Amino acid sequence: MPTETNAIQEDTMGRFEGKVAVVTGAGAGIGKACALAIAREGGRVVVADIDGSAATACTAQIAAEAGHSLALAIDIAEAQAVAALFDIAERHFSAVDLLVNNAGAMHLTPRDRAILDLDLAVWDQTMATNLRGTLLCCRQAIPGMIARGGGAIVNMSSCQGLSGDTALTSYAASKAAMNMLSASLATQYGHAQIRCNAVAPGLIMTERLLAKLDECMQRHLRRHQLLPRVGRPEDVAALVAFLLSEDAAFITGQVVCIDGGMLAHVPTYADGGNSRAARPSGETAEAAALQRC
Repeated sequence: MPTETNAIQEDTMGRFEGKVAVVTGAGAGIGKACALAIAREGGRVVVADIDGSAATACTAQIAAEAGHSLALAIDIAEAQAVAALFDIAERHFSAVDLLVNNAGAMHLTPRDRAILDLDLAVWDQTMATNLRGTLLCCRQAIPGMIARGGGAIVNMSSCQGLSGDTALTSYAASKAAMNMLSASLATQYGHAQIRCNAVAPGLIMTERLLAKLDECMQRHLRRHQLLPRVGRPEDVAALVAFLLSEDAAFITGQVVCIDGGMLAHVPTYADGGNSRAARPSGETAEAAALQRC
């Protein structure tokens, strides 16, 4: 009798049979979920992460589920390291068909402040990883995709790149630029059957984010969603897998939000519209709002 894992594989396996994918930042969180999703559907995955032990742990999980993968420790801000990544991937698995640019300089976000308070070193390092690193990976992947008759790229953007904030200046600017980089790539190489889309997650509760957010901040963020739960890495991975697959063969140059509706409503929603069902009869929206953090 098949195990639950095998049953899942039997139901979904196939979309990435014969395909090779590179996933950066794949040691944990969204990147790991993407690597697992691709492997579970038959793809061979290069699991790249600046944390080599985390990359190895991800490949061990893929191997336990009968998938095929290779772990590589890499800093995508380094051009030579990115070139080596794709050289190893092509020698080990053949040319790369799919690319997920998920790696980001998340360790810098606590120091990523408003414009007048921003350390320019944080700006430079964020751009070097989030934007330049993504560009470097695309430049390495595209020639092989052209030679193989096409490919698909997904760049991990963010809702922060679609709206202003009181901080995270560097991160937001890098993600907004990534959206245009994705559109430019789609425009320039669509004739070669290369598709490129960006995915913009909202509140996705990874282990790293859970450790950073206290319960008060979690409640505050959830109030701004239309759906009554936080997002999971697997939610994003399912969207990424769809965009990489032939199911999305006519979708390119898009920025797809996956945010539980966080950016879909008027600003006053969080202070009233989403609290009616929960507050006692007769209590005003203003009074309910004052009770929150």
